[in-house]
Amino acid sequence: MALSCSSLCSHLSLIRLCGLRTNRITNGLYSSCVSRQPRLSLCRHYSSSKVRRGIGRYVASKLQWANTKYESFLERRFPRFHRLYQTFVKGFKLFFQDAKDVRRIKVKMYKDRLQVQNLPYREMEKLRQFRRDLIKAIPLVIISIPPFANYLVFVLMYFYPRQLLLPHFWTPRQQVEFRGVYHSHRLQQHQPVLEGLKYMSDKVKDGPLQSRLKDLCAKVQSGRNPQVSEILAVRRLFSGPPLGMKRMRVSHMRHISPLLFLTPRLPGFLIGQRLNSHALELLQLDRALCRLGVHQLSDSELRHACYVRGLDSDSLGTIQCHEWLSQWLQVSSSLKDSELSLLLHSIVFLSANYPKDPSRY
Repeated sequence: MALSCSSLCSHLSLIRLCGLRTNRITNGLYSSCVSRQPRLSLCRHYSSSKVRRGIGRYVASKLQWANTKYESFLERRFPRFHRLYQTFVKGFKLFFQDAKDVRRIKVKMYKDRLQVQNLPYREMEKLRQFRRDLIKAIPLVIISIPPFANYLVFVLMYFYPRQLLLPHFWTPRQQVEFRGVYHSHRLQQHQPVLEGLKYMSDKVKDGPLQSRLKDLCAKVQSGRNPQVSEILAVRRLFSGPPLGMKRMRVSHMRHISPLLFLTPRLPGFLIGQRLNSHALELLQLDRALCRLGVHQLSDSELRHACYVRGLDSDSLGTIQCHEWLSQWLQVSSSLKDSELSLLLHSIVFLSANYPKDPSRY
């Protein structure tokens, strides 16, 4: 009996040991197989990602090669169309670059809690110009919404580039030509603005101020350029009736609107609001430019700044543009927010005869 019990115990222990060994071997094999599976999947993942990148580079290189061939074909067979094509490609690049810059400026304003008037001059000018470009592009986008309307849009853009295209898409020759057209529209308003000032000067009760304003208008109408001191001498008249921003006649504001490239075909209260907002924006730009310094502007920035403020800068030299902008900033830096009306009238006072002044020769 004792022998049978001992043999039974030995058999059980042997079976148990064999089972443990078998489980250990089985578990080891299973764990090694499991550990190999993620390695294989990672290898497959990395190899497939490399393949995808290689395919992407290959497709991109082929597209670039095809684009180069297409451009060379256009340049040989259709040189005029090729110039238009290059202008459009460059225009899109400039427009998207401006959009990226505006987004960066907006993020900066949000993070640093900055107001527009606290921005540097170039960033403030970028926001102003981009907003005007968007306003011009909205009607074109609306027209192109219906099916197949984009073909009509391309035709309109080809025949009416000045009215429909943004300046990004103008050729260098078109830029000079179209700026000249827009400036001619401003010139047509100089005499009506001066006549309106002479008419309203009769309502001024202060005798010396009335006389100074009439002399100033007569000097500009005779073809001479006024001094900065002569303009600032009548500044008090432009902060209240009858020449303040909120006191001017609607007919007079309609003549001032084209000076800022604003349409006069709006109700009177809207014209007044738009003139006030644009004049305030221009004054804030001038203050930012004073902080920067005129000498820091490049030649293109200098000419653009003069053009925005009423001068035909394409027909003048760099020194003349610098001289004129310095005079403008002398006037602008002396004005308060309540004297915005004088800033708008200074577009006529300072640019009507510059530099064609008989007294200068």
